[in-house]
Formats: sequence, C-alpha cells, structure tokens
Amino acid sequence: MDASLTGAVAELGTSKAAARIRAAAIEVFAAKGYGATTTREIAASLDMSPGAVYPHYKTKESLLYAISLEGHHSVLAAITAADFPDIAAPDRLMSTVTAYVTWHADNRASARVGQYELRSLSPEHFAIIADIRRSTTKVFTRIIEAGATAGDFHPFDIEAAALAITSLGIDVSRWFPSHTYSDPRIIAARYVELALRMVGCADRQPLDKPS
Repeated sequence: MDASLTGAVAELGTSKAAARIRAAAIEVFAAKGYGATTTREIAASLDMSPGAVYPHYKTKESLLYAISLEGHHSVLAAITAADFPDIAAPDRLMSTVTAYVTWHADNRASARVGQYELRSLSPEHFAIIADIRRSTTKVFTRIIEAGATAGDFHPFDIEAAALAITSLGIDVSRWFPSHTYSDPRIIAARYVELALRMVGCADRQPLDKPS
C-alpha cells in the first residue's frame, strides 16, 4: 500500500465508538440517502449527542468517506484473497467473481452507500476511492488477459468485460435479495456463468446449485 493509501486508512477511525457510528450511518444512509440524512439523526440512532460524533468524524462527508474507504478496501481484499495466480484463468475468474458477488450480497447496505453516494465525496476523497476501484478492476483485467494469452478466453474486449463484471457485481447491492434470488451463493454462481460467457469461455460451467 502506498503512502497516500496508508494515510487514508488512518482516517477511517479505529475505535469501537467510530465503528458503531459508521454502522449506524450505513443504516440511515441506506434507508434515506446521504443527502437527506443529518449527523443529528445518526447520533440519535445511537442515543448520542451530535457533539459526541464530532471527535470521530468532523463532518458528514468525512463519515461517508470512512464508510466508502472501508468498503472498497474490504472488497479489494476479498477478491485478492480469492485470486490464485498459479491456477488456470477460468478457475481464477470463477473464484474472484464468486468472492466479489458474495461480498456485495452479504454487505449490501454498506456497498450501496459506498458505491452509489460517491459523488457526494470531496474531490480529494473521491480520487482516493477511485484509485482503489481501479485496483479492483485491474484484478479482473489481469485474469482475463492471462486467460486470453493462454487461449482459455476469447473476449471481444478485455477492458469492457472487466468493467461489465464489476458493474454487475456492484448492482447486486442495489436489488439483493429478490423473490427469485435470496441466497448469495446462488446469485454468485449465476454471475460466474455470465462472466465466463462474457470472456468467451465455454469450458467451465458452475453448478446450478452450490455444494
């Protein structure tokens, strides 16, 4: 992690109180939207005064940034841990897409806030988050490139495929769960199949139901 990101993580807030404030803010932001929420409402949901929030987060925007920073680092860590460069590219893609989609289903409230309220961040904070997002997309880009080089994938457009995979995964946080899909493992398996088709791989098909 470079110096700028190390400094960014320091702004997250590591105390238990800060974590409680972030958790409460996620619920309120997800329910009402960032623009319609006040710091007073977040504090009230914790039986705190607005002044008690200030030592941890000076502004509502800094609180949103902390939530977005935490979420973006978490999902990048999840797919990085799921990627094993020494195995075949189709297996790498299946593993990372599963981790990516499952993360957005399991953490849908924080993902929804972190992903869909980005334009409310300051330019400086937005730039930091955008850098993490590029790193996340690059994980998939590198896998698709490796698969294309090995002849496992036949993508029409590598960059477009990577962007489509990340965009579809992000959108899970918007609608999940639905009447049809309520199990993160099932929707992850479906999205793995879509990802394989997008990169032109017909050799690997996920099971209809997870084992």
